[in-house]
Amino acid sequence: MLHQLWRAGLALISSPCCPVCTRATDADLPVCVGCQQRLGLVEGGLLGDEPLLWCALGTYAGELRRLLLRQRPTPRPAVIRALAAQLHRCCTGALPPGCLLVPIPSWKRSANPLPQLLAAGLAEQAGPGAHLAPGLLKRARATVGQHHLDRRQRLDNQRGSFACVAGMGRAPVWLVDDILTTGATALAAATALQNDGWAVQGLLCLGRTPPGGARRDLGCPGR
Repeated sequence: MLHQLWRAGLALISSPCCPVCTRATDADLPVCVGCQQRLGLVEGGLLGDEPLLWCALGTYAGELRRLLLRQRPTPRPAVIRALAAQLHRCCTGALPPGCLLVPIPSWKRSANPLPQLLAAGLAEQAGPGAHLAPGLLKRARATVGQHHLDRRQRLDNQRGSFACVAGMGRAPVWLVDDILTTGATALAAATALQNDGWAVQGLLCLGRTPPGGARRDLGCPGR
C-alpha cells in the first residue's frame, strides 16, 4: 500500500504539467491538447499577409481572449513561455539564423508586459538562431487608446509614433506583439524600422482579432 502511494506521489511530481491548466500532459506539448482546444489554438497557427505578413496562435476571442486579459496585469511567466513555445512550433521555419525579435513597445508607464515576455520566450525557443532586440524600437510620441477607433483612425493615430534606435542592419527582423487587430500599430512600427534600412519580415503574435471585432472588443488595446 505504501509502495503504491509512493509511486503515485512520484508520478504526480515528475510528470510534466500543462502551465495553463496545471494538469498532466505529454512532455512534447507546450500546451495540453485540452487547453489547445479550449483556447482555440490552430495547428500551424493563423496566417495572413495584410497589412503585413503575420502569424498568430488563434483568434482573439473566447477563452484565449480571457486568458490574455488576465495575463496583462499579472503575467504568469510559465504560461507565456508555453504560449511562446506553441507559437514557435508554428513559425519555426520563418526564423532564420541571426534574426532579431523586436517586441513592440508601449507608450504607457504601466506598459503591457506580454510583447516583451513573448519575444523572450520565442528567442529562448529558437536558441542561438534568434536574438531578442527590445532596444531597436522606441515610441516617438504618445497615442490615444484605440478600442473606439476604426481602421483609418487607427492608422492616423499610429502614424509616426515609432522611431528606430539604430540604422541599417543585415539581420531579418520580426516584430512581436500580443494582439493583432487592424495592424495599424504593427505597420507603424515596421515603417519606422524599414525607413532606417531594416528588413522587417512580419509580425508574430498570440491572437488575431476576428474580422469586424476591432471596435466591439473593448478589452483589446487596439493594435
